[in-house]
Amino acid sequence: MPELPEVETVVRTLRKLVLNKTIERVSVLLPRIIRRPDDIEEFKAILEGQTIHSIERRAKFIKFVLDTDVLISHLRMEGRYGLYQSDEEIEKHTHVIFHFTDGTELRYRDVRQFGTMDVIPLGMEYQNEPLKNLGPEPLDEGFTTEVFEQMLMNRKTKIKPLLLNQAFLVGLGNIYVDEVLFAASIHPEKSAESLSREQIERLHQSIVSTLLEAIKAGGSSIKSYVNGQGEMGMFQQVLQVYGRKGELCPTCSTEIIKIVVGGRGTHFCPTCQK
Repeated sequence: MPELPEVETVVRTLRKLVLNKTIERVSVLLPRIIRRPDDIEEFKAILEGQTIHSIERRAKFIKFVLDTDVLISHLRMEGRYGLYQSDEEIEKHTHVIFHFTDGTELRYRDVRQFGTMDVIPLGMEYQNEPLKNLGPEPLDEGFTTEVFEQMLMNRKTKIKPLLLNQAFLVGLGNIYVDEVLFAASIHPEKSAESLSREQIERLHQSIVSTLLEAIKAGGSSIKSYVNGQGEMGMFQQVLQVYGRKGELCPTCSTEIIKIVVGGRGTHFCPTCQK
């Protein structure tokens, strides 16, 4: 599933492709992608005639900010957007098409069909699902070491599943949690409340730096992820532990192992992350 760096990359690409375009009409070829409103004709009617004024990211969601509403999209496993000319052949697994007044089309494809779209009135998006009750953004200025330390206080859960919890902190998925814990030399099963001040500082720094580096590389293309222009991310080339079971740790040459933590496959170095 695309994580913060991949979604941020898609958002930045979409800004180049469809910003300030006006939706003439909408085609919905797979109704279950649309969650709100539950009436497909209403969904299409709301969007028709509206202009895309900005495209933003919140957690792992894409926000298309329109005249009076916000279209909120989640890519899930394999959702992807692409800009096409209206006379180009529609590819298999294309489920939603936004036809623009300039003759181009933003098409949403999703082989697994897990993606979702919600339309919420502008100004109400954070008072409703799916953006309601999300945790802080790890790249916001307000996410300081001091704030992070307070967030971890009295949290008895293991640190890995806590970092995966989007109500605690948004944007981190399995790949990047393994990477940031390795960078901070913290065992994935260590309880959050037991972290020392020094460990919290290292973890905070590794969260921010790892995400920034991943965004710079265009995200990680582990399976099928590409940005809105069909380009793969490159961060997978520098992953230190994720997906490297049986390989040697780049720091100490101990064999990287894989266990299950909180129901998720977890890679770490047993020497560097005691």
